[in-house]
Amino acid sequence: MVGEKEREKAAFEAGIKLGALFHQFIGTPVSFENVEILEKAMESCVKLQPFVADVKVKINREKLKEKLSSFNYTSLTGEMLEAWVKVEVEGEAVSAHLRWDEEKRYPLMSLE
Repeated sequence: MVGEKEREKAAFEAGIKLGALFHQFIGTPVSFENVEILEKAMESCVKLQPFVADVKVKINREKLKEKLSSFNYTSLTGEMLEAWVKVEVEGEAVSAHLRWDEEKRYPLMSLE
């Protein structure tokens, strides 16, 4: 089927992008002082990778506030992170989403 191979590759690439984002940045020091900078840095790093058409990263400010230490920073956790990526391979586009699933207590990726 025309496009099936390209869609499959785009879906694979989307998973790679979100998995790399997650594992590269979890544990990064974060505070309200650098949260926007960190979101933009994460987006910038993903955009460098092949096939990425768009990316958006959001760090949950409420979760950040809950986790702040007495030194006004904490380490980024999976609970705080949400990301979207759009990947295009040879004219086929796929969008994927990384979000924390509270019921499973686990970060899940899904195609949209």
